[in-house]
Amino acid sequence: MEDRRKVLARIFISTLYLSAFTFGGGYVIVTLMKKKFVDEYHWIEEEEMLDLTAIAQSAPGAIAVNGAIVVGYKLAGMAGAITAVIATVIPPFVIISLISVFYNAFRDNYVISQMLEGMQAGVGAVIAVVVYDMAEGIVRGKSIPSLVIMAASFTAVCFFEVNVIYVVIACGMIGAVRALREKRRGGR
Repeated sequence: MEDRRKVLARIFISTLYLSAFTFGGGYVIVTLMKKKFVDEYHWIEEEEMLDLTAIAQSAPGAIAVNGAIVVGYKLAGMAGAITAVIATVIPPFVIISLISVFYNAFRDNYVISQMLEGMQAGVGAVIAVVVYDMAEGIVRGKSIPSLVIMAASFTAVCFFEVNVIYVVIACGMIGAVRALREKRRGGR
């Protein structure tokens, strides 16, 4: 990899830019992080990005910040994680601070309310792309147990309204059991 300072500078600039121009939450920024760090810089493999996204989603807190932590740490250790978090937090902090100062003016403005409604539709499309990309990675792997887990998780959340926390915990436990089983088989 490149010189450490250059890597940290690129992490900072990339995550600052992504955070500043990403509307719609953490799933959107994770997709853009994938495009930047996997497709453009080739610092992370696509399958590894899926793993990092799963970690970020499973941990408590904002997925954008969690994603920045795991990607930054993967790329440059603790310094990378801190750099990525600072860069990810600056834009929303500044924007939300400004909005809170002018909240009353924004609240009743018809043009702004329509603009936000239009942005919601775009965000829905971007989230659908994230779901498609993540599911495609699992389907492409052709792991029958992973496909069954994905389908069962979807069914549990969408049709039986099982709390996502329980699904994430159950999937983590299933993954741990699968990993232990594979380790035992490999150790024989």
